[in-house]
Parts: sequence; structure tokens; C-alpha cells
Amino acid sequence: MDPSHSINQPPGSSNSSEKSGMPEAPPPAYQHNPAVYPPTFLNQPVPQGPYTQGPYPGQPVVTVQPAVFVTAAPLANPVPDYLAYSIFTMLCCCLPLGIAALIYSISTRDANFAGQRELAEKNSKTALTLNHLGLGIGLVIIVLIIISQIVILSVR
Repeated sequence: MDPSHSINQPPGSSNSSEKSGMPEAPPPAYQHNPAVYPPTFLNQPVPQGPYTQGPYPGQPVVTVQPAVFVTAAPLANPVPDYLAYSIFTMLCCCLPLGIAALIYSISTRDANFAGQRELAEKNSKTALTLNHLGLGIGLVIIVLIIISQIVILSVR
């Protein structure tokens, strides 16, 4: 082992006066260019003005189309929603069918407000059908309860 070598120095760095086989070029000169960001490239034209931006070399240019917002207006002649009928069916006749009819009635009201006539008509028809069915089932149950009470009281 060579005593002139230190443990902390890598091999080959013992003689600083030796030069590697590569020619040493001076560093590039400083270019002061504060007005343009990003820095200019030699083969690219520089856009003029303080706020212009351009693509980097090799970067594809993407054109973005403007967003289109479509707003729907409420219907001029809204479809009936049968909300009161649904609440009556739910509270007085048949709870499960009344709840389903209430949901379709609210959906009809939302479709009327959003301007969707076809959806409003479909939901309105379903709500009316469920209301009629719930009212019929509720009336049949009430009549059966009344008849059974009359029969039970007449037997005593």
C-alpha cells in the first residue's frame, strides 16, 4: 500500500496535477434573459410579449374545445304528480303501496322541474296506478274488517 494515499480519497486522486484523458472545455458563458420564461431554445422561435407561453420542443399541441352547458327549463304544462293522493293512500289505505306511489310522485315533480316530459308522464302514470291499487286494497280490507266485526257481534 502506498503511504501517500489516504483512506478517504478514491484511487487515482492522489496526484491532482495529473489530468484525465478528456480535454477540458471552459464552462458556457452566462446569458442574462429575464423577460422570457422558459429559457429560449436555439432552434425555436421566441414568442413576443411578457405573458405569452409556447409549447416546449417535442411537446404536442392540444386544442381544447369549450365546454357546453345545457340547462333545462321547467315544463310549461307540467304533468300531474298526484302527491296529495299518494299521501292519502299512504296514511289511510295501504302503507307499502302509498310509499311507492309517493316516491313516483316526487320523481314526477322532479322530472317536471327538469323539463323531462317523457319521464314525468311515465312516473305520473305509475304513481296513479299504485294509488288506485292501494286505495282498492285499502277499501277491501276496511270492508272485510267491518263485515267480520258485524259477524262477531251478531254471534254473541
